[in-house]
Amino acid sequence: MTATTDTPPEDLRDRMVDHIAEAGHLRSATVERALRTVPRHLFVPDATVPDAYANRSITIKPGEPGGRPASCISVPTVVAMMLDQLDARPGHRVLEIGAGTGYNAALLAELVGDTGQVTTVDIHPDVTEHARRALDATGYDRVHVVTGDGTLGHPDHASYDRIIVTVGPWDLPPAWLAQLALGGRLVVPLTWRGQTRSVAFIKQEDGVLRATDSRLCGFIPMIGDGQDGERKIRIAEDVDLHFDPDQPIDLAALHGVLDREAVTVWSGASVAPMESTDLIWPRFTGVEPGTCRFAAGNTAVEAGLCNPAFKYSSPALVENDSLAYLTLRGLEPNATERRFELGATGHGPLGTDLAERLCAVIRTWDHDRTAQPVITAYTAGIPNADLVDGQVIDKRFVRLVIST
Repeated sequence: MTATTDTPPEDLRDRMVDHIAEAGHLRSATVERALRTVPRHLFVPDATVPDAYANRSITIKPGEPGGRPASCISVPTVVAMMLDQLDARPGHRVLEIGAGTGYNAALLAELVGDTGQVTTVDIHPDVTEHARRALDATGYDRVHVVTGDGTLGHPDHASYDRIIVTVGPWDLPPAWLAQLALGGRLVVPLTWRGQTRSVAFIKQEDGVLRATDSRLCGFIPMIGDGQDGERKIRIAEDVDLHFDPDQPIDLAALHGVLDREAVTVWSGASVAPMESTDLIWPRFTGVEPGTCRFAAGNTAVEAGLCNPAFKYSSPALVENDSLAYLTLRGLEPNATERRFELGATGHGPLGTDLAERLCAVIRTWDHDRTAQPVITAYTAGIPNADLVDGQVIDKRFVRLVIST
């Protein structure tokens, strides 16, 4: 049902776009125009109109009880961010993996115009049925809606100038690379070393994908071949590590590691409340092969077992029977603001060394907080001698190299 409201949908839509701009996620006039044009509330008819224009995701297909949704409409700021990365232009042929409500496909149709083409693919028939109805009802019947496995892309309309993925893959399937035109752009919320970032890859003349722009995000995990790669182990009550299969992380070696003496090292770098630290994590992945995600619940933190900077998602380093994770502490407030110093807490025989190494990367980040690592994706099987310098992350279909 769509609840009544005293504020017209057009005004709520303008407020939504104004908020996105104020948050710094709206850098393109064409994306702004599309966001102010497409009636988002008509793609989520079971939501109230105010909720449709709030800065939150809306579930359209629940998942397993107690688990994540199977499909949703993404947070507007994330939608704008990824469209900015995609840079879709009039006449472009665009493939979208993950149809959702059809809202993002409508925005893409606005961006590519009547001379362009948009194809959106989803594995759930009820999701594509919803998207088809919503697109037809709002005048975007020219969008092609396909029910199928998104990991296979859609070869019928290839090659594509742009591919955008609106579900969260762990790997890059060969079909996406094959169906992307040379010089084309792939925007994908890729997971590696426990974090997920929206990466804007450009296909080079040699077929390699290269990215100099990645931004923090979170998405529903993708269903399909090769997409269940991330591993998780419980190292203590209410404390988990998330990592990749190519990392030699051994649960038995880490047994009881948090019961060992904690050593905390401080970096000297500080942040204000709500100030972003998200580029620290990809920097770690370009320097340290043992980077992973440290996730602690309330029980572990309240019991004093650990004190991560961000309870459920802090970068950590693991080596043999030792680990260190990102932490912080409040500093004495000055006349204008409160600040928090970043540091690292280590446990185990190598705990101090790992904490020092974490702090070294934090200090490098502090010197230039906007610097991004270069992310290069090669097809699996490419020998090391043919890779650029950097940390290599081996997945099933690709070899990622993170270069700082």
